[in-house]
Amino acid sequence: MSQRFDNFLDRLLFRRSLERWRRVAERAVTADPAGLRRLRGPARQVRREIDRLLHVAEGRLALPAIGSTAIRKPLMADWAWRPEIWSGPISPPGVAGVENRSTFGHEATIFHDCATSELSVRQIRNTRELDLAPFGFRMDVFRFDGSYLSLVIDLPENAVRGLTLSHIIRMEAVVEMEKPLEIFARFNVRHGPNSEQIVRELPLGDDEAVVEFDLAYTKMNEKRVERAWVDLIFEGPEMNQIVLRDVTFSRRPRAEL
Repeated sequence: MSQRFDNFLDRLLFRRSLERWRRVAERAVTADPAGLRRLRGPARQVRREIDRLLHVAEGRLALPAIGSTAIRKPLMADWAWRPEIWSGPISPPGVAGVENRSTFGHEATIFHDCATSELSVRQIRNTRELDLAPFGFRMDVFRFDGSYLSLVIDLPENAVRGLTLSHIIRMEAVVEMEKPLEIFARFNVRHGPNSEQIVRELPLGDDEAVVEFDLAYTKMNEKRVERAWVDLIFEGPEMNQIVLRDVTFSRRPRAEL
């Protein structure tokens, strides 16, 4: 009974508060500046708490759910992974005026050689029905006076554990952009003092781009593999918005002939 009474009181107080702010908003058009200044502070406090509630509620109620591990994997894949940018919330969620070698989360680093950075990045919430990743990554590039822009993703330790020349590394990306540009993916693997690279251009005719790195074409020393990473290189990014809705990696052994 007390719970119903509390709920009734909550609804009553809410209606009265809502009606009060409605009246205040209607009178704001003709109110004097001194009165508006007195009301502006409380209004901002109320808005701050409402915005905080909406941010949490929309994030938790939107699909795909945070923490989702659904990944499309090729047949016989022995490893698959979605970096944290696309799988869970990071802090801070956005950065403006991104400097060279700025980290974004624990696994990604942004490199560029701009004298003045007019680049901003933000983690966004995916809400489309076809999205498998809970989050997306958006880059807004305005004036760009540099010669390169790249997003470097460090692959986890289990990506290189047991890695051999018979493996194929596959990267899938869901990409959106305001205007066309070229994006290259460069797979790097360090083995001892040396490193190997394989470069592929993302086919961007469709929203979903797939590239594969066949390690048989490298001189990788299987016994000395230490780490691996992927550079996403954006050519001519000036005055463009690039959204990576999802990026996933997987590994599979090559079919023996």
